[in-house]
Amino acid sequence: MEVEFKFQVPADSRKAIEKELRSAKVTRTHLLARYFDTENGVLASHGVALRLRKEGRRWVQTAKALGDGAVHRLEHNADLGAVRGAPPAVDASRHRGTPVGERLDALLGEAGQPLIETFATDIWRTARRVQEGATTVELALDIGRVYAPAAGERAERSSPVCELELELVEGEVAGLVALAQRWSQQHGLWFSTVSKAERGERLRAQEPDRPRAVKAKPPQVAGEKAVAGGEVQRAVLAACLGQVLPNATEVAAGSEDAEVIHQLRVGIRRLRSALRELEPLAPGRFDAAWEPPLVEAFRALGAQRDRELLVTSLQPRLLAAGSPPIVLPEEEGEAAPSAREVVQAPKFQAALVSLIGFAAPPDVTPEADKDEAQATRRALAKGLNKLHRQVTRDGKRFEGLASEDQHRVRKRLKRLRYLAEFVAPLFDKQRAERYIQRLLPAQDALGEFNDEVVALATYGEAVAQEPRAWFAVGWLTALRPGKARACRKTLGGLAKARKFWK
Repeated sequence: MEVEFKFQVPADSRKAIEKELRSAKVTRTHLLARYFDTENGVLASHGVALRLRKEGRRWVQTAKALGDGAVHRLEHNADLGAVRGAPPAVDASRHRGTPVGERLDALLGEAGQPLIETFATDIWRTARRVQEGATTVELALDIGRVYAPAAGERAERSSPVCELELELVEGEVAGLVALAQRWSQQHGLWFSTVSKAERGERLRAQEPDRPRAVKAKPPQVAGEKAVAGGEVQRAVLAACLGQVLPNATEVAAGSEDAEVIHQLRVGIRRLRSALRELEPLAPGRFDAAWEPPLVEAFRALGAQRDRELLVTSLQPRLLAAGSPPIVLPEEEGEAAPSAREVVQAPKFQAALVSLIGFAAPPDVTPEADKDEAQATRRALAKGLNKLHRQVTRDGKRFEGLASEDQHRVRKRLKRLRYLAEFVAPLFDKQRAERYIQRLLPAQDALGEFNDEVVALATYGEAVAQEPRAWFAVGWLTALRPGKARACRKTLGGLAKARKFWK
């Protein structure tokens, strides 16, 4: 099991990192790698990479696969030694008898296709080992390129590489996290989930810059229903990071894709819900310093989303209703940070690194005894009951609530849905899914209602400089009672939803 952090290095930090690395003895190695897959890319589609790499004079064949969490990879290396003449041929059987080898054999057996070379890398690695207490970490600065060789009429395509890897050699993950914090904060680095193999796959698909929005996936809770609260916390945060980190990687690289940014915000919201709702399972394990950077990033990304929503969604509806063209005035004061700047911010990156360390799986997951498992389920049922009761109570009187209280209902409804999704594996999954499906219409109705409330406030502030915004104010104000009534009706249906945690 490989445990490592990988950070992208901005151009203006490269020399400083090289200087600090060379303050002690380093090794410099030329790494020439060739990657292999089937014609239809079955390995890449399942997060598996197979490569032959020349490291100095030696050849090493490596198989890698996704592990449990953002910094974990299954890995097996077969050292082929120094080979004279032609490079050695790739042979998947070299990894048999290992976890990654079993996955590799299963995929190739199912595909029924031969391996072909898909892309290559040319990297110079400067590395040294660092001691952090009892922990040994290898720091490696990789500079070079990933390239898809020319073939037929197709010209060679390449993507530059400049990244710093910190790999755990021996000791505790906490020591690795401490070093990752120090180097990333000192040099303005940002965490990346895009491997060299993924860069190569994007080149192969001729889409090197295509953003890939990643949606939420359920947590992998070890032990099914017999699990302690601390393991539930770890597994859920790992699942949340599984959504946050790849989308944050794309945004930090410059993507302005609306869906990528939306999924990043959803991931941050789920992460914050997990921190709030799961803290009672094992009190004191969450760091209070995580919350402020998450809130700041969520709000900054949300401000951009709200304005884009007006332009892309609401403005066409207004024009169709007979509104004159409305030009919203530019916001006064300092320019808002770009999405890229929000994600690259040192405080946000520091929170991510710390959260990744928390979510790292232990070498051996401790088994929960019967009392611990029952206590965990009782605590979760208590939290679900409380949110369900609050939402259904306020749903009955939604139209009469103040705006801030209506907004609170929406936030509680989201937390209820996320908590239900988080803990479904610990209860009856089918009953949990039926319950969650009952929540979705109400969440959609409240989401649309909230968007129009935000829009009403925005147009209301604009009327002093743009009198035509009065049309939007009047139109949205007229819609509000009907939308509030629709919210009440959908929320009313939740009272009949069968609780899966009983």
